[in-house]
Amino acid sequence: MAGENTACLEPLAKRDVGNVELTKPEDKCAKIIAISMKKVFILFVGGAGDQESYYMSGPNWNVTHVQTKVVADADALCYLSKCDMKALAYNKFLTDDDLAKNVLVEAPDKTTPVYIIGHSLGGWNGAHLSSVLTDKGYKVRMLITIDPVGQGKIVYGISTIYRRKPEPKAEFWINIRAAKIQNRDISDTVADFGEQWEITSGPNVSGRVDVNHADADIMFDQKLEGGKSARQLLADSILGYLREK
Repeated sequence: MAGENTACLEPLAKRDVGNVELTKPEDKCAKIIAISMKKVFILFVGGAGDQESYYMSGPNWNVTHVQTKVVADADALCYLSKCDMKALAYNKFLTDDDLAKNVLVEAPDKTTPVYIIGHSLGGWNGAHLSSVLTDKGYKVRMLITIDPVGQGKIVYGISTIYRRKPEPKAEFWINIRAAKIQNRDISDTVADFGEQWEITSGPNVSGRVDVNHADADIMFDQKLEGGKSARQLLADSILGYLREK
């Protein structure tokens, strides 16, 4: 989106943010107040074999390729300094201890909007994470599930995922379903094995795309309902928040 997808978006205006001196002319003592800078926290949750090896496969860094595009857009639109980002595997936050050390410690505070982008098993567990964080008082502004997988009993038996179907809690939810028709590859077979999450209601925006399951970054760029991609909708949301007064 650093190219054509950002063309319609106006970059964030640059402002001096930090310490501001407030002193009346007759006052000899300078008064310094701290101005807090708005930030967002973006979590990228990878699937099996993404951020770490999975039964001799990977890591393949599928969701990291999505992160690369998000970083490029944030840089082009002048809000990179306002983004805290973290990529992690789908199995790194299921226990209270793992959640605390891998997610909560990274979140600036409970007022900072959280964006969750999950692919494959990371979409399934990321959807659960949106509910967990919301219940703890965090503000999940957007959830993007990219071809989430996890409905199969077998994949639950061999992977560290939540068993029950997710009940996401986010202000805005985008779901993308890979539905490759021709030239299917091994990643599509793996997704079939793990069973893609067939979502019939809930997302604010959905789309079925003719893309292989592994290509999370390509799905991220595909136009969905309403004519915009998840990539564009994410940038719109972040800019909208940062421009709020």
